[in-house]
Amino acid sequence: MKNIVAFGGSNSKKSINKDLAAHVAQQFENTEVLDLNDFPLPIYSIDTELEKGIPENANVFLNKIKNADGIILSLAEHNGAYSTAFKNLFDWMSRIDGKLWSNVPMLLMATSPGARGGATVLEIAKGRFPYMGGNIVADLSFPSFGQNFVNNEIVNDELKNAVASAVLALKSEM
Repeated sequence: MKNIVAFGGSNSKKSINKDLAAHVAQQFENTEVLDLNDFPLPIYSIDTELEKGIPENANVFLNKIKNADGIILSLAEHNGAYSTAFKNLFDWMSRIDGKLWSNVPMLLMATSPGARGGATVLEIAKGRFPYMGGNIVADLSFPSFGQNFVNNEIVNDELKNAVASAVLALKSEM
């Protein structure tokens, strides 16, 4: 049975990106939806790394990525870039393994309340992740989350079809 890891790139307790990732993960049989809040980490600095070493939570999260057959990630966009919580996790994991995504097939998404749907952070990740072992098999910007995702359902047919295509792309690569 294939193992899917899904998470939102945010530490918001009401993360719309986690909601989207969890919703998409329902299209697979064996999924684990992760919450960044369950993996607290100190802010990355070389001084902290040299004084205290790599935090165990960075290793635990990275092992979940490495042991997955597929990744579903929806990134939050903060000021046009990754959220601080995601970037911090990303930085710690990269200190363990520079190819942290381990070539695991990934469905990469972003959503936001606005019409651009996190398109800027999505472009940043699409440009960066392949250098770090990222195998992005499908990507999707999901705009206007509050209008297009109602009662845990995608209500926009065009977005529903786009998500279905992205899910098929991930399934075909696993």
